[in-house]
Order: sequence, then structure tokens, then C-alpha cells
Amino acid sequence: MNNEKKKTPGAAKAFGALLRFYRERAGISQEALGRKTRYSKSQVAMIERGERRAKGAFVEIADKLLSAQGALLAVAAEVTASGVAAWFEDYLEEEVKAAGIHMYENHVIPGPLQTKEYARAVFNSAVPALEDEEIEASVLARLERQEMFSRKPAPLVTFVLEKAALTKPLGGEDVLRENLLHLLDVAKLRNVEIQVMPESPKTHAGLNGPFILLETEGRKGQLVYVEGQGGRYFLSEQPDVGDTFARYSTLRAQAFTPEETAQIIEQVAREL
Repeated sequence: MNNEKKKTPGAAKAFGALLRFYRERAGISQEALGRKTRYSKSQVAMIERGERRAKGAFVEIADKLLSAQGALLAVAAEVTASGVAAWFEDYLEEEVKAAGIHMYENHVIPGPLQTKEYARAVFNSAVPALEDEEIEASVLARLERQEMFSRKPAPLVTFVLEKAALTKPLGGEDVLRENLLHLLDVAKLRNVEIQVMPESPKTHAGLNGPFILLETEGRKGQLVYVEGQGGRYFLSEQPDVGDTFARYSTLRAQAFTPEETAQIIEQVAREL
């Protein structure tokens, strides 16, 4: 990622922290600030965490209401759509230096494997809706993650996908077909393996949902990254990390081989 893209998520965090400082100093709750700015309490909380940008007259009203004397206005000017949510920035810092990256996904084609149009369709599906500027920045940031496949030293990158992730026609059948053909190209790389799970398994090790495993730089440690509706977090302590790596190993054993997976992807693409 270039310097500008590293800077802007940090600016969002800085603005959020500054907003919280002035709000708490003024003794005003998130709910009360939301009423004055026509935002919900949860939206104010997301801005303070750096997860959403303040829009409309929010900054001007908040700066005046909280007696920030222009500080919020100045920092807000540095916050632009970066395509990287503040909470995801910490994960990306680990991903770009990881020696091993392993992903299990059950709903969509994983971000590093997405084509430009498929990624755009994913971000177009966001609720609440993103603005055009945010969508385009997010697509660009997602495509930049594909540098993991070619960087030196090359990390080992593996994926286990549910077949449903390969058949959901986000953006339309042509967009999906293009992405499936892209999967076949990526799967030819020596440091990448893609596997698909059977559709009707009698046992399944991934029923708790998607996750990402990272082998840290030099394989000195392991991390687990999980996202859900209510939040996202790292696991770094045993036995949680060991259990999740064991779960992924079982998933790979239950999945079709990379060779069988390529045949399945080819078939799905032909049938579109």
C-alpha cells in the first residue's frame, strides 16, 4: 500500500479519538451528540472507532457543540476514503509480512482472490450503503492485497471455500465467470492452493464460520483473525490458536484436492 493509503485510516482513528476526547470533556453522550447531528448513537460510536467517516454537517456541528475550536475541522480535512476500515488496518499490518496465510470462507470468494468487478459487487452490497468514493477506494485497496501472491519471500497461501461461494452470482453471471477463471489462474501459482468443500458432507469442521490464519514473519508465531456481525478480533493465545489451526487442517482433509477443485471450478464456469 502506498503512503497515502497508510495515512488515511490513521487519520480516521485520530479524528475518532479526538471526537471522543472533546465529547467526554463536554460531558455529552454519544446519543445526545447523535440527536444534535442527526446521527444515531451507533453511528457516532462507529465514527469514534474510525470505522465510518463523518458526513454532511456532522463535523461543523460537533466542533461547535463540543467547543473544539476548529480542531475537529482540521483533522477531518485529512480523512478521506482509503478503502481500509480502521479496524482492518491492524490485520493488514500482519498479513503483509506473514509467512503463511490460510483462509476459510463460506459466503463469498475471499478478498485476495476477487477480481475488480466482483469486488465492486461485494462493496455495492454493503448495508448501510457506501458512497461511490468509498466503494472505489475499497476496490483498489482490495486489489492491492493480491501483492501477497508475488512478494518475496513468497508466503504459502491456501484457501478452503464452500461451493456456495463459487456459485453466488454477485454482479451477474459474467462477473462471476470472470472471477472463476481468475481463480484457476491464481491456483497455478506454486505457493497457492485452493480447495473446495463437498456440498453434502457428513461431518464439517468449519461450522463456526469463516476465519483467517496467519503464520507470522519467520514462522515464529501464529495468529487467528475472525470477523462477525458484532465485531472482529485476533486470537493469539493457546489453546485457541492451536485449536483453530487444527480445525483448518481438518477442513483441508475434508475438502476436495486442489486438482479436483480446479475441475469443479471449470465446470461451474462452463455452466454459467
